[in-house]
Amino acid sequence: MKIRDILKEERPTISFEVFPPKTMDNYASVERAATEIAKLHPDFMSITYGAGGGTSDYTVNIASDLMHRYDTNVLAHLTCVSSTREKVKDVLGKLKEQKIENILALRGDIPANTDTPLPGQYHYASELIEDIKSQGDFCIGAACYPEGHVEAANQKEDIRNLKTKVDAGVDFLTTQMFFDNSILYSFLYRIREAGITVPVLAGIMPVTNVKQIKRSCDLSGTYLPTRFKSIADKFGNNPAAMKQAGIAYATEQIIDLLANGVKGIHVYSMNKPEVAAAIMNNLSDILR
Repeated sequence: MKIRDILKEERPTISFEVFPPKTMDNYASVERAATEIAKLHPDFMSITYGAGGGTSDYTVNIASDLMHRYDTNVLAHLTCVSSTREKVKDVLGKLKEQKIENILALRGDIPANTDTPLPGQYHYASELIEDIKSQGDFCIGAACYPEGHVEAANQKEDIRNLKTKVDAGVDFLTTQMFFDNSILYSFLYRIREAGITVPVLAGIMPVTNVKQIKRSCDLSGTYLPTRFKSIADKFGNNPAAMKQAGIAYATEQIIDLLANGVKGIHVYSMNKPEVAAAIMNNLSDILR
């Protein structure tokens, strides 16, 4: 089922993200984790794509398995900045063969000390979106950044770039993680003013590893509220306590979002079925 059709339904939706293994040695453990999350019956699951397309086959295989064996709606990620147009065409062909019809189209991070973007190849996600539109009847999602992309000069420039992506054929957007809901509400107001009307899924990260999240936020420029920092300082050295606190913080974010009219929630569950299950349990009556 196309995600754009799911999002037309007048109800809250929840989705989870998993990432493929870097090597075949870890494939079975990732597959088990993805299967356990699928058993929770989310509205869909997204499967990420390795840098440079290194795990593209794993992405297609896991997505296909979840869809055909567990009747789960899937969203396959596809990045382009370090891929050739021929590589992207090949991946799109494999997705069509497996009847996977939802794609999250991403530029991807530009690797350091390389010649990418490749000459004559992709420079922007909007170019990838146009290519996907020309090669099949896919439902296309894209990323957005409530606090602005780190490479953009300011938020106005970032929203102009986002409008270009959406106009190229995007059906819905998924936000980067954020920890202060007021940032999302301000962002939604700004993009609606700019004429971007597609559904926006709120990307929520239940934090279980403080060091990892602080590194990620430093790279992405994500703001950490004082309340979150206090939780991290208090429980960061106690993994079990931090997991419980991180799930509680994420749950409170989601409840506030749903109460304020944000219907789509996307959880960066990091291949942790127990985290996904706890979130679903906390929201069982709210989502029903």
